[in-house]
Amino acid sequence: MVLEKIKKIIEEQLDIEEEITKETSFEDMGVDSLDIFQLVVELEETFEIEIDDSEAASMKTVGDAVDFVEKKTK
Repeated sequence: MVLEKIKKIIEEQLDIEEEITKETSFEDMGVDSLDIFQLVVELEETFEIEIDDSEAASMKTVGDAVDFVEKKTK
C-alpha cells in the first residue's frame, strides 16, 4: 500500500516518530525544504517516478504525497 510505504520513508528519512495519517501536514511535523527534498528523492527511487519542483511544492500533507504517487504509478 502506498500510504504505508510513504509513512515508512518519512519515519526513516526524517526521523519522525509521531503518528502519521493522510491528514498529517509536513509543516506540522516540522519538515523543512531540505527534508522535503530528501523525501522527494526517496519517493522517486522507491516508486520509480519523477517529481518536479512544482509538484513537490504542492505536497502539503502526507495524503497529497500518497495521491500524487498513486496518480503517477497508474
